[in-house]
Amino acid sequence: MTPRTPTPEVRVPRLVGLMAVDARESARARGLSVNAPDRSDFQFVVVDYVVRQYPQPGTEVPRDSVVHVWFDFGEGEGGGGVREPRGPVPPTGGLQRELEEPALPRAVLLSSP
Repeated sequence: MTPRTPTPEVRVPRLVGLMAVDARESARARGLSVNAPDRSDFQFVVVDYVVRQYPQPGTEVPRDSVVHVWFDFGEGEGGGGVREPRGPVPPTGGLQRELEEPALPRAVLLSSP
């Protein structure tokens, strides 16, 4: 039996923030493959940005390993978008509460029909 030569380990590059096409190239340059569990059309994705990856950048893995990337945040993990209704609501009144409405001049009050 011939002894197996160990597969050289490589460090996982940081793929978060890269476009899909750049993430694939960066991983391929290190001998790694990229998979996107949330995208069945991953091989055609070009300009979507990676928001999450596993394993984390800097982790040593065997060459030919797979790095999983995601292009959308999971439930409750953040992301952009409208966050309405916002709370707590500021108190009502503002300047109107501090300043009184101007009173009508007395001459206008006397000349009204």
